[in-house]
Amino acid sequence: MTPLSVLDLAPVSSGRTTPDALAESVTLAQRVEELGYGRLWVAEHHGMPGIASSAPAVLIAALAAATKRIRVGSGGVMLPNHAPLVVAEQFGTLEGLFPGRIDLGLGRAPGTDQRTASLLRRGDADDFPGELALLRAFFDGPVQGIAAVPAEGNAPAVWLLGSSGFSAQLAGHLGLPFAFAHHFSGHNTIPALALYRESFRPGVLAEPYAMVCASVLIADSYDEARRLALPGALSFVQLRQGRPGVLPSVEEAEAYPWTPQDRLYAEQRLDSQVLGSPVEARQQLDRLLADTQADELMVTTTAHALADRLRSYELLAELGVASDGTLALVA
Repeated sequence: MTPLSVLDLAPVSSGRTTPDALAESVTLAQRVEELGYGRLWVAEHHGMPGIASSAPAVLIAALAAATKRIRVGSGGVMLPNHAPLVVAEQFGTLEGLFPGRIDLGLGRAPGTDQRTASLLRRGDADDFPGELALLRAFFDGPVQGIAAVPAEGNAPAVWLLGSSGFSAQLAGHLGLPFAFAHHFSGHNTIPALALYRESFRPGVLAEPYAMVCASVLIADSYDEARRLALPGALSFVQLRQGRPGVLPSVEEAEAYPWTPQDRLYAEQRLDSQVLGSPVEARQQLDRLLADTQADELMVTTTAHALADRLRSYELLAELGVASDGTLALVA
């Protein structure tokens, strides 16, 4: 059985505001908890008009306060953007407020463009292992005489995130759980997971635990799912062109003056996603899980209307089997 979880990008749709997007994230968290999903993560992005989750720790606090059982965490905090002491303080606070429910997923990319990154506190990405070691040390006690209050004794579950082999190998060496971003780096998924398992040494975990994050949109038919996914594909095209914006509506995406190159990028994006009716989506997910042997599946769903996102998560939940308050896809 493969547990199911959710990655929320807090999309800002056209005609909506960032407060609307944040409120929708709370609604989504409450609904996926009702459906039995095991965890909900939010991502760190900066300078993107269409994504409201620039401050994961703040949003995590709101989501955890609005729910009761589901684990809530970061997918992830981009460590080079932050002082390890600050991250330890933030997530120690979260774990103290919501014990046993907080995940600290960590990545080494900036999560933004270089100009925006220059305005953030930028560490050396090449020293990610050192920054990670320092962060983890703060949860055990003072470092160089400095205590991260209330981090000591309130360590969340730490995950490493990645879209290539670097974090996969590091997670293996440290015996940490690893989450791979299949939704935007699908060609690297299987090599990275193999590297993680080959590199694994018992540490926090006795055995490797790999989660794969996939982009999934389920509707009543393939055509409808593809139609609802078109705005997300257009957003991807615009981001590649250096023109990030809010998430367009289906009608806006259909009326967009697509160039042949735009179409190619959009088709590549759509082809990498799980799209279709429940039966079609189940077949695609079964293939993904068979290929990756993932221990857990995280899904992210991008659609202009919250109702369409919720409906996709509801249809996916119907494919799963409830067990002890969680969902799992059963082969």
